Amino acid sequence: MYKIAVIPGDGVGPEVVREGLKVLEKVAIICGFGYKLINYEFGGDYYLKHKEVLPISALSELREMSAIYLGAVGHPSVKAGILEKELLLKIRFELDQYVNLRPVKLYPNVWTPIKDKTSQDIDFIVVRENTECLYTGLGGFLKKGTLDEVAIQEAIYTRKGTERCIRYAFEFAKNRNKRNKVTLCDKSNVLTYGHDLWQRVFHEVGEEYPEVEKDHAYVDATCMWMVKNPEWFDVIVTCNMFGDIITDLGAVIQGGMGVAAGGNINPEGVSMFEPIHGSAPKYAGKNQINPLASILALAMMLANLGEEKAALKVEEAVSQVLATGRIRDMGAGKMGITTSEVGDLVKEFIS
Repeated sequence: MYKIAVIPGDGVGPEVVREGLKVLEKVAIICGFGYKLINYEFGGDYYLKHKEVLPISALSELREMSAIYLGAVGHPSVKAGILEKELLLKIRFELDQYVNLRPVKLYPNVWTPIKDKTSQDIDFIVVRENTECLYTGLGGFLKKGTLDEVAIQEAIYTRKGTERCIRYAFEFAKNRNKRNKVTLCDKSNVLTYGHDLWQRVFHEVGEEYPEVEKDHAYVDATCMWMVKNPEWFDVIVTCNMFGDIITDLGAVIQGGMGVAAGGNINPEGVSMFEPIHGSAPKYAGKNQINPLASILALAMMLANLGEEKAALKVEEAVSQVLATGRIRDMGAGKMGITTSEVGDLVKEFIS
């Protein structure tokens, strides 16, 4: 019996979560596992009503969950950064979800802007360090608002944080067992200290995995090769900031935000799963948003819980739905069918 925290969030979040839970209900019956949903109203409306984003008591409750299923965060009446820092980043940091896991996979019958590339070419994973780098918020201002103003933003890298992320990437490549290759993405020719640490740890940990090929690319080259030769990649491991950037590029080459899912992973604790798209408030309540990213995030959650059979059934159902050609476009309002119809189709294909 799994205890799953559900945070639908803002905008289209409740709609895509609704479709994911519809699929969860079906696959749980077929695969024979139980679950209990615990719903939380956190998001923009909650903040505007209560003047706080995430109560301290909620973090204690979330630590007792089997997993967290998140819709989207972002509210037009809340200043940008408040919800992101006090909800998303706070959960990631407080629950030590130190890996952001992003599959970049082109499903059959999904258009990619890269000419002549198919689902055989675009199928890799980005392992992004999730609790360090520039996202720690360290820094400050001197003489703010004057002509002599100085702004400092510090990037923090620890040996522990770097090593556990890199080790996760090697283990993932070994278990994935496709190309058995890990590519370190950094900017060690310019970021002398922090990325020197990444280089050294990558090579030291890599020695423990002789069966896994090691590769390296600067972040600018990584962006270039992701577009030109995405088939070169198997598992990419990188820091928080670069991971944030290249995974959005990954979403574009896999067909758009409508099919891009991610997980915030604590291998020893509670992990959180979400579509990587935003709350898209202009589409809220219109039943037009693509829920496939949220449904694929559900599949990632099931795999993380050890329900591999259920995860595979959900992903296969998504692939079958896409193969039908019923969904004309991955973008909101362009699919040709409604949000709920997409969820119904995925549910129908699960058997």
